[in-house]
Amino acid sequence: MAESLPQTPPVGQPLRHSAINVRIMCFIFESDAMPAAAFADVLESVREAGTSNLSAMNVAQVLGLQYQDLAELAKVHRNTLRTHPESPRLQSALRDVMRVLSAAVAVQPDQQRAIFLIKNEPIPAFRHKTLLQLVQEGRTEDAISYLESISVGFVG
Repeated sequence: MAESLPQTPPVGQPLRHSAINVRIMCFIFESDAMPAAAFADVLESVREAGTSNLSAMNVAQVLGLQYQDLAELAKVHRNTLRTHPESPRLQSALRDVMRVLSAAVAVQPDQQRAIFLIKNEPIPAFRHKTLLQLVQEGRTEDAISYLESISVGFVG
C-alpha cells in the first residue's frame, strides 16, 4: 500500500520532519547552490590575475564575443581592452555584464544556455532587444529585473 503524504500542520503548529521531507529539502538546497557555485567558478575565470579587476579578454572569451563587440558594449575604443584594462568605464561595463550573466544563470543553470539567452534571445517587452543590448544602453537594472521576474514565473 502506498504511503500517504503528510498533511501540512495548522498555522502555529510545529512542522514534523519525516525522512522524505528532509531528503526533499536537502535536494532543493543542493540544487539551488549549484548555479551559485558554478557561477563563482566563471567569475574567478574572468578575474584579471593579481588584481581585483575583471579581464576584458577573459569576459569576451567566456561570452564568445569579439573584442570589438565587447568594446562597443562598454563604449570604449577596442585598444582600451588591451592597453587600459583598468579603465573605470570598461570595468563598470564588465561588472554589469557579469551581473546579468549571474541573473541569467539563476534562471538557466546551464552556463552555455544562459550565455545564449543574454546574447541572442530577443525580448518582446524591450522592443525585441537582447539583454546585452540593454546593458549597452545602460539598462542593466531592467535586464536583471526581467530575469528575476521570469525566475519566479512571470513571463510577460
